[in-house]
Amino acid sequence: MCKEMLKKTITGVYGGSFNPIHLGHTGMASEIVGQGLVDEMWLIVSPQNPLKDNGLWDDALRLELAQIATASLESIIVSDVEFSMPKPNYMIKTLQTLSARHPDREFVLVIGMDNWECFQRWYMWEEILKQYRIIVLPRQSDDDNESVQHAPTTDAKGVTFVNTQLINLSSTWIRSQIESNPSYDGEGLDPLVWEQIKKKKR
Repeated sequence: MCKEMLKKTITGVYGGSFNPIHLGHTGMASEIVGQGLVDEMWLIVSPQNPLKDNGLWDDALRLELAQIATASLESIIVSDVEFSMPKPNYMIKTLQTLSARHPDREFVLVIGMDNWECFQRWYMWEEILKQYRIIVLPRQSDDDNESVQHAPTTDAKGVTFVNTQLINLSSTWIRSQIESNPSYDGEGLDPLVWEQIKKKKR
């Protein structure tokens, strides 16, 4: 059997509430693919984050908005795999489920620096390091849109710290604008996503 037939599709996995999805999310995913770090990026819309309080918009709406935001983006896929998994769900279970369902793919976890710095709080974090490669995104600057790299000391194999520019956006800020600012015009959102939000939330 030729090597080409055995080659697995390198697939980045980025989990989040996407509450709502914004241009920072999609820009990051496109950048990771564009740099050749993965062949595809899968955005995993999470119904619950065990480390955060839930104040989420409806699951179906967040999924719909993510699908709208990525519809025209090459190699960016939205997944609802966690919707059917027991709660609370943990990333190790998501990765193992994806690996079992898609043996033709190598899944690579993509996380931000904030999550890397608390990675030892994650459920079965050592098992994640053993079974999967990890890409760590740089921290966003508080002063501008330049990325700032402050990688913690680590001897972990299979962990890659990338240098890439990130759009400094927050779903929390966007939600606050939608809820309290009548003049908010969808800044930071894909125009089609903003149109759908206005239909559902205003």
